[in-house]
Amino acid sequence: MKVIITGGCGFIGSHLADHLIDLNYEVLVIDNLSIGREANISHLMKHSNFSFHQLDIVNFDQIEPFFENTDYVFHLAALADIVPSIENPSGYYKTNVEGTFNVLEACRKHKIKKIVYTASSSCYGIPDNYPTKETAVIQPQYPYALTKNIGEQLVMHWCQLYNLPAISLRFFNVYGPRARTSGTYGAVFGVFLAQKLANKSYTVVGDGSQTRDFTFVSDIVNAIIAAAESNLSGEVINIGSSNTYSINLLVGLLGGKVIYIPKRPGEPDCTWADISKATQLLNWKPKVSLEEGVEIMLNNMKYWVDAPVWDQKSIAKATEQWFKYLS
Repeated sequence: MKVIITGGCGFIGSHLADHLIDLNYEVLVIDNLSIGREANISHLMKHSNFSFHQLDIVNFDQIEPFFENTDYVFHLAALADIVPSIENPSGYYKTNVEGTFNVLEACRKHKIKKIVYTASSSCYGIPDNYPTKETAVIQPQYPYALTKNIGEQLVMHWCQLYNLPAISLRFFNVYGPRARTSGTYGAVFGVFLAQKLANKSYTVVGDGSQTRDFTFVSDIVNAIIAAAESNLSGEVINIGSSNTYSINLLVGLLGGKVIYIPKRPGEPDCTWADISKATQLLNWKPKVSLEEGVEIMLNNMKYWVDAPVWDQKSIAKATEQWFKYLS
């Protein structure tokens, strides 16, 4: 079967490509390399079932021909992070909304069997209840969260109106080897591991008691494939670890000194997915505990050798807009 992965040079997309190749799928990756890294898929370049095309999903005429005779489309291409989305909302709208529209139209034209959209749990904003169900109020706090949710609405509308088979998966706090390290201050694992390599203190936000539903990338990939191979359509499904872990626990597992920085506005004290729908409908469940995942990360420190090393001063400067607009 032929599949397309948009954003296939990124963190999750490259792991998905690896697993699909192992399952003997024909994999075509579309990525403009604005976030993704060709190094993430370099080991696949000579594989007979793999091809890569450096294209941008905002250009329909460029990407559309590649959708011919495609079975599944995994739509992962997106701009991420909070601060850049506040500073550049138009760029986020073009990629995450207009780009998703283009992917959907290409899928519709070529009658693909299913599209799996990778949504974000950031759409819940600061939830009222934990674990958080798919029926929770949607209340995005910043343009990244908003544009990813608009993309999801487009996917579900194309599914309803044009009978395009589709599933949207809302991911919670994905981590693992190849996680992005460049760009504006953001993902906690990238920040902490670079600090560990540099023998610097971990910069913990607030008092570190906040918890996150850290979900290992292999569990995410298994959920994506289960969604594609299922008979489901028109469903929005949470994908998480079935647990929530404090930042203090994480730094304890990593080992090292800690300094505390101001709590950030617009962030929940907890993220925790109710995954009962995923376990029931997809027959899927997470397998990697945080302890196992952290051990894997510590055994793959090479990915963070060139990552920026953040400190209190550089974090404060990088998040000025964050505090300005979300406070």
